[in-house]
Amino acid sequence: MQRVVVAFILCLTILPPPLALAAAARDVSAAEAKAIIDKTKNSFILDVRSPQERSQGYIPGSQLIPIDTIQRRLAEIPKNRPIVVYCAVGSRSRVVAQGLSRLGYPEVYNMRDGIMGWYRSGYPVQR
Repeated sequence: MQRVVVAFILCLTILPPPLALAAAARDVSAAEAKAIIDKTKNSFILDVRSPQERSQGYIPGSQLIPIDTIQRRLAEIPKNRPIVVYCAVGSRSRVVAQGLSRLGYPEVYNMRDGIMGWYRSGYPVQR
């Protein structure tokens, strides 16, 4: 999995300048992420954890695309909707959120405390 992440990052560093200048992903708290999800109603909630992690609970309406499959599944991630990316604690999701921004996705948010922050905030989780 680490090789895939490194390859994903390397691919992003050789992008043409217009894509490299795309808006940066924004780190948000669980409360801010929930507000974005509630306000827009068409947000794409991207869970980049493993299927095993997801089986312990996930944000309702989220789509699972594990970080090690992102490159080959980019077509499943819409460019015309706000994207809220999360993992367990915010580190893997940060890599993915920054990568999506560099690829030209205009509105990408990284939930900086991951699903753990979501749990701590008492927001709904599906199992």
